[in-house]
Amino acid sequence: MSEPLILVDYPADGVALVTLNRPDALNALSSGLRNAIADTFTELATDDRAQAIVLTGAGRAFTVGLDLKELGGEVAPDAKLSADPADAMAACPKPIIGAVNGFAITGGFELALMCDFLIASPTARFADTHARVGVVPGWGLSQRLPRLIGINRAKELSLTGNYLDAETACAWGLVNRVVPADALIATCTALASDIVSTEPVTRAQIKRIMDLGWATSLGDGLAIEAEASRAHARATQRAEFVAANRSDIQARGRSQSGN
Repeated sequence: MSEPLILVDYPADGVALVTLNRPDALNALSSGLRNAIADTFTELATDDRAQAIVLTGAGRAFTVGLDLKELGGEVAPDAKLSADPADAMAACPKPIIGAVNGFAITGGFELALMCDFLIASPTARFADTHARVGVVPGWGLSQRLPRLIGINRAKELSLTGNYLDAETACAWGLVNRVVPADALIATCTALASDIVSTEPVTRAQIKRIMDLGWATSLGDGLAIEAEASRAHARATQRAEFVAANRSDIQARGRSQSGN
């Protein structure tokens, strides 16, 4: 019996760990794996067990992108494409943390950029080889990457196809931090648990307006925030919630600030 293309585990309450599982092919995105990613995120979008999601790859790669053997006609597709991973991830309202354990190349780089934020191991390597393969990006890399690291750095990466190491990716603001490889999943799981511990309705609204605002101007983004804030205040008992949780919030602040 063949191994599943996607592994889904629940390492902590409210946390789903999604692992791309074609390690022998460096998690290349075959047609079957693309379908599996889309199906998995569509299911997790309504799975109450998953309030935050960690996405990683098995073996030495996060994913090296589209399966070039399929793309070049050397092998037949392993499935008929039925869904788009980009659409499924964009439609998933749950925060997604990318745990980049190795190579994130071209389409794999795009998949990483679909996550809400990235944590990397020292072996993480990013590259955009679209110009070398002869394919124009279609999952948002040309628009997301410049917004994250600046257009000049993004042009350097995309027009040369050169590789970017984990530490430089962190210095450029592509990844939030670099942690030891053996601590990568535990770190991401802990961050996901921190997310799960927040108020879910408010959390979902903050993620939604950040995503909407990022795709527009500052002025329009501020208007989106103001309307969301007013609507949320009308729909919730904000004062009662703050009062009930004040001591926990203060204790967490003292713990994290050392005071």
